[in-house]
Amino acid sequence: MNYKSYLVEQNINILKNNISLFYGENHGLKNDFKKKLKLNNSNAVIVRFTQEEILKNQNYFIENLLNMSLFNEKKIYLVEQVDDKILGLLKNLNDKLDNQKIYLFGEILDKKSKLRSEFERSKKLDIVACYNDNEINIKKIILERLRGYEGLSTENVNLIIENSNLDRAKLNNELDKIETFFVNKKIRNPELTNLLNINENDNFNVLKDAVLSGNNKNANRLLSDTVIEDDKTFFYLNSINQRLFTLNKVTSIKNKSVDQVLSSLKPPIFWKDKPYVIDQARKWNKNKIQKILRKTFDLEIKFKSNSLLNKNVVFKKLLLDICAQANL
Repeated sequence: MNYKSYLVEQNINILKNNISLFYGENHGLKNDFKKKLKLNNSNAVIVRFTQEEILKNQNYFIENLLNMSLFNEKKIYLVEQVDDKILGLLKNLNDKLDNQKIYLFGEILDKKSKLRSEFERSKKLDIVACYNDNEINIKKIILERLRGYEGLSTENVNLIIENSNLDRAKLNNELDKIETFFVNKKIRNPELTNLLNINENDNFNVLKDAVLSGNNKNANRLLSDTVIEDDKTFFYLNSINQRLFTLNKVTSIKNKSVDQVLSSLKPPIFWKDKPYVIDQARKWNKNKIQKILRKTFDLEIKFKSNSLLNKNVVFKKLLLDICAQANL
């Protein structure tokens, strides 16, 4: 059964089948679903696996899943990093499950994915696509989380939206900080700006724009001056991807000027970013954009699967590659 993500957000109990798949690029949304599953199963034992762990020892996973606890403990299983490789195992398991629940979490699965196709066709399996949020969704989350806070002006809401870069995982982290810092529920603009590290993020945005504009001189200088923090790597990647998605929209629309296209985009481009996007649109086309998006996606997978990887060095190499691609 195919479910819209917003409906599952409203009521996760609509997922009735024993096996459910959440897939897509929106890591923040998938994390929210995991939290809802935990809250909804507060009396259950949460058992976590990765697909790799399961495939290395399938017998152990099956025994763990099918053997009833001596204490009749309810268990739910969260399985990370799934793809087509797990499909064969699931086909053999589904009819054997009773009250056990398995929730699978995967990255982007294209339409050719056998796993995605199986879940979309079957009435005995549930599937939820987790696409990136738009500005309306992000604003709704902010207003809901910060309901009752004094000083939550339109300016401050826009500040939080811009700082989150439409990344729900980043947004949730920033909202957690706001709730912790403003315990009296009175938001003050200077403190909010400092709390969100606006200046630091602006530094990376300047570097990002130089790289995407193919400005070798500024890019090399900024690479030396800008602090690239390992724990913000995914935020940096998402920021680059969001700009590439925007450029892809801009360059795909014909018979209109870049300025006209930007004025009609949803969500709208922030006014201070508009000159950079216009400049970058002259240098990028669909093929170049797709080439870099594949690189950023592959790099994200490597960062998640290899904790020993030197993120700083590899990420800076990516930025140089982007700068070179812009000039081809």
